[in-house]
Order: sequence, then structure tokens, then C-alpha cells
Amino acid sequence: MAGEIPDLHAEVRTGTGKGAARQARRDGNVPGIVFGGDTDPLAINIPFNVLFKRLKAGRFKSTLFNLKVEGQEDVRVICRDVQRDVIKDLPTHVDFMRLKRTTKIALFIPVEFVGEEESPGLKRGGVLNAVRPEVELVVTAGDIPEKLTANLAGLEVGDTINISDIEIPAGAKATIDRDFVVANISAPSGLRSADDEAEDEAAEGEAATEAAEE
Repeated sequence: MAGEIPDLHAEVRTGTGKGAARQARRDGNVPGIVFGGDTDPLAINIPFNVLFKRLKAGRFKSTLFNLKVEGQEDVRVICRDVQRDVIKDLPTHVDFMRLKRTTKIALFIPVEFVGEEESPGLKRGGVLNAVRPEVELVVTAGDIPEKLTANLAGLEVGDTINISDIEIPAGAKATIDRDFVVANISAPSGLRSADDEAEDEAAEGEAATEAAEE
């Protein structure tokens, strides 16, 4: 199931070169360029506040956007570069690449955990440790899954969920070429302490028995 692709609004930038870019920044915009596909590059401006908020949200360079520019057809794009001010570390220019529906791209897909009420380990007080709440997949731009689903039913304390335990949509593939851990169920701190104490007592008892036998 493909997830909803967020819109990113921009406007055509009139003029090119450093002068037009500086004017765009004075007007509260970040200049950018859209390239690729079968059309000419398009110079755009994005409101600084909009772009800055997107950057702070994270995963900006691995998120597919539906670029909306007045007078232009909507197009799917992905960021390929964000230039920043060397002192203030604020965005000064952004590059986007157009994508066809069949283009393969790497994106982080969130993992949803289900079946918690059917996990004996969690019922005993175990703690779900999401090692990878997002998994990077290579997917086609026209068929991006909204999420991956990890089922916790039947899992005990100490059990793990690997990527091989999760159904990945047809045509998609994890970027890591091994069976990595996505999550595990660990013992609560109280239970670990009790187990450690029991082991210590057992060890002391064995030592005492051995001393008596000697």
C-alpha cells in the first residue's frame, strides 16, 4: 500500500544567477533548482520557513515529495543536495531531482508493531526495544509502502524480530544485505536484578557445598 506523498509548494524563480538568488534570500526564500527527466531544469523559490521546518523534521533527503509549482504540472521529486551557510548552517540553496514512477530510490519506511497483547514476554513485563523504528528500503517511486508491519504475537523475553520476519512489499528490498535485527523484547530491569541475585545465590550455594565436601 503506497503512503501519501507530502506536498511541497514552490514558485518559479524569475532570473538566474547569483543576483536572483540573493534577491530570493532577501525576500525570505531559498532558491533551488529542479532537474532531471525529459524537461529543462526549473529554477524555483521555496519559503525559508517551510524548508527549514522540513529539514528539522529529518529524513529530508530521503523523502519523496509532490512538488507543486503554479503554472507547472505536479511532479515527484527527491532532494539531492542542500547547500548551507558555512557560519549560520542555514539552507541557502536546494537541488531536487524529478522522478518517474518506475524510478528506484532508497527511502526510510516506518515499522509498525502489532500483536503486543499476544506476546507472552510483554505480558510478563518485558520491554519492546525498537532497534530500527525505520528501515531503509529500495522502492519504486510509484509504489512506496506506507509502513512495514512487525508482529509481536508469541514472542518471549529475549526473542528478536529480524528483517526476515517482516513481509516486504514486492519489488522492494532492504539496503542492508543481511538479516539484521529490527526489534527485541528485553527483560525489565527489576526482573534482570532478581535473576542476577538468584544466580549469585546459586553460585554461593555451590561454593559452600564444594567447601563442605572438601
